[in-house]
Amino acid sequence: MLELGARPWLMGIVNAAPDSFSDGGRHPTLGARLELARKLLAAGAEVLDVGGESARTGRPPVAVEEEIRRVVPLIELIAGELGAIVSVDTYKPPVARAAIAAGARIVNDVSGLRDPILAEVCAQTGAALVVMHTRAAPRERLQDPDLYGDIAGEVLAFLAERIAVARAAGVAPEQLIVDPGPDFAKTPAQTVRLLADVRRLHELGRPVLMAISRKDFIGALTGRPPRERLPGTLAALAHGVDAGAQIFRVHDVAAAADFLTVRAALAGELEPQRDLALAEEHRYER
Repeated sequence: MLELGARPWLMGIVNAAPDSFSDGGRHPTLGARLELARKLLAAGAEVLDVGGESARTGRPPVAVEEEIRRVVPLIELIAGELGAIVSVDTYKPPVARAAIAAGARIVNDVSGLRDPILAEVCAQTGAALVVMHTRAAPRERLQDPDLYGDIAGEVLAFLAERIAVARAAGVAPEQLIVDPGPDFAKTPAQTVRLLADVRRLHELGRPVLMAISRKDFIGALTGRPPRERLPGTLAALAHGVDAGAQIFRVHDVAAAADFLTVRAALAGELEPQRDLALAEEHRYER
């Protein structure tokens, strides 16, 4: 049982795919990915999200066997050796089942529950299920400025319908998490309009996950490539916290954790100890 809401949770990203849009190829071996996971946990991540297929568009899906080969050994090590809560980023039921057997406790589905069998896997195993909004098939690019009217209302209706599908498959309400799907089948302007009104997702009565790290809408607003989008990501994080979202999927866990710590202290949510002081080794840059 995970109790959400007392403070924001950070979901660190561990990509096992070589073509991730922002860090593909930076951690090419199992050992390098395990070390990244270790560092993310030390920096403040409560959950680690492991994915074996990039969401980059215009490419064929990774074969099920290959995706399992990429994620299962890594999940076994993170869940076993590091004792971490692991989420698997997949929309394929066989991959989800193998990942859960390896120790994953959350299935992060970016397809909008396109395959209801995925919900059956979660119902049978007890794993949590993230239901995300999208109008496109996985790895399909859909950018239509006229696609939505009331985008927040349409996302809300879509998620409510997908929750009903999951419930019909036997998933309990407390297993469900919702994600508005920034950038998925949305132009940057549509994503901005949606996130500005993201508080409406609380009408669904489920925890809200915001995957806002390094996203295209931030790049469009700032003119920055993926690895230069940390300031914009932190702004989106602040907005999400104000809107009451509970989980934030981020690449830069240390920076996000620092941001949340200072924000909580200045908001009176974190009382500093009377003897709080700066360590001497952190007083100057050496």
